[in-house]
Amino acid sequence: MHLTQKILTVYVALYSAATFASTTVYFNGDILTMQGDRPHYVEALVVQHDKIVFTGDKSQALSKAGTNATMSDLKGRTLMPGFIDSWGHFTLIAQNTLGVNLGYFAQHPPKTKAEAINKLVSEGKTFNGWILSSGYSSAMLTDGGLSLADLDQAFPHQPLLIQNISTLTGQVNSAGLKKLGITKSTKAASGFIPVDPKTGELTGELIGMPFMDAVARAVGHYSQDITFDTYRKAEQIYLSNGFTTAQSYEATVGDIDKMRTAVKEKIVSLDLIALPTYDVVDELLKTNPTFQFGSYSSGDRGFKVAGIMVPTDGAPQLRLAYFSKPYTNTGSFGKDWRGFPYTAQALVDHYVKLAYEKNIQYFGYSNGDAGIDMTLSALTKALKETGITDNRRTVISHSFFARNDQLEQYRDQNIIAITLPNHIWLYGDVYLEILGEERAHNLSPLRSAEKLGVKTGIHNDTPSSGPNVFFSIWSAVNRKTFSGKTLGEGQRIDAYTALKGFTVNAAYQYKEEHNKGTLAEGMLADLVLLDRNPLKVDSDEIKNIRALQTIKNGKTVYVSQ
Repeated sequence: MHLTQKILTVYVALYSAATFASTTVYFNGDILTMQGDRPHYVEALVVQHDKIVFTGDKSQALSKAGTNATMSDLKGRTLMPGFIDSWGHFTLIAQNTLGVNLGYFAQHPPKTKAEAINKLVSEGKTFNGWILSSGYSSAMLTDGGLSLADLDQAFPHQPLLIQNISTLTGQVNSAGLKKLGITKSTKAASGFIPVDPKTGELTGELIGMPFMDAVARAVGHYSQDITFDTYRKAEQIYLSNGFTTAQSYEATVGDIDKMRTAVKEKIVSLDLIALPTYDVVDELLKTNPTFQFGSYSSGDRGFKVAGIMVPTDGAPQLRLAYFSKPYTNTGSFGKDWRGFPYTAQALVDHYVKLAYEKNIQYFGYSNGDAGIDMTLSALTKALKETGITDNRRTVISHSFFARNDQLEQYRDQNIIAITLPNHIWLYGDVYLEILGEERAHNLSPLRSAEKLGVKTGIHNDTPSSGPNVFFSIWSAVNRKTFSGKTLGEGQRIDAYTALKGFTVNAAYQYKEEHNKGTLAEGMLADLVLLDRNPLKVDSDEIKNIRALQTIKNGKTVYVSQ
């Protein structure tokens, strides 16, 4: 080899080492590691490639980083682990980008009926012959909810579908009813098609399966290109709120295939986790009896199917959650109404046992205390019949109205309680009316769970509530209802405990605590930079904290404008 070639080879090697070392030192801010039961900070953090290689003293960090490192001055801001979505609807969020966001978390959320109509008119674009929207809540409008007459006046001929923030109900205009073929004589299965008792005419409201069917027909099937475009938009929603891992529960086989492809082809940079219901799991196992649950497509990242989800009951704000005692206000359901189970106890028993026998992580979905009893009964039975004693990281999500005796069973059987404190703000006033003070004040009993030693997580269940982590943290810390009341003061938790629900505890839920959820040597460089420290601001200011930058596997994937 000639001397010139040797010099060139050495130069290229040195250049490559400097370029691909990708070493960054973060310093001069609050670097919150989320390690331990109390807040722990370090002076500096070093990232090399996609991993954290050092946390601690700044001078040691500089020595570890070497001379070619990028210096990232935090300027007093807060760096912490990226947020992990423990329960959410990635594919539904994606689908909702096809329509108009009327939610309280929308850009310029509507506060009156006129503003809601104007937003639909100005932002609405027809898709599959419909104008679609989501996030709607009549309680957020100061002059009451939108009526069929309001919708018909604005859209006399254009079919319109509005999804309530609950995602379980919605309404259409007369043109929408006509397109769906719904009349007063249409029979509702597993839900309701309300009729105005005064006029005997349809209200345009659809509840339960009639609404779900309407959404499926209105949205229809669309191309993979459109699907991936909606995935990109959904990812931006997650990244702008500091998430580096997202979940999509109730995922279909089609959803699983599309998400896997999206991650493989780098359409999406987030880690994506699918959580199918029991019937979909049956399909997966029928096709492939050795289907791998809980394993990422690329080692410690990418796409994975987490486990099996079995629901027992429905939304408490709609009086569909299953309780051991009747609702105090039963509405139109009649005397002694206490909700109902979505599934038979025998079915829950079957799938819990299947999960334990095949070592598939089990995710229960239970809201009222009787619904929770169903899941706990099945778990106790399965543990007894299988003799399994190891910690399977079993989850009961929502766990809205878990009693203390149930939480004790959570602790004893290593069950993780994943709960949704945003319901305190969204529906706390409703729960006071329909459940009475004692049960309403016990909504999302995070403090009781903490005192009993139950591992807890917090989720937004977006789009059933907003995607902002700090609104959820604020709700858990302050427990304020929409009207400003404090609901269950004794169930308040501190901000650090609440943050664990989106970081270290969420990582533990997915069996990823050795890779995610804390800032420590060897962990993935999944980070979020905040404009303020949630542990150092007034508790009422927590909801206003913003994510300024999101870093996934050492690469910046979002910067606030």
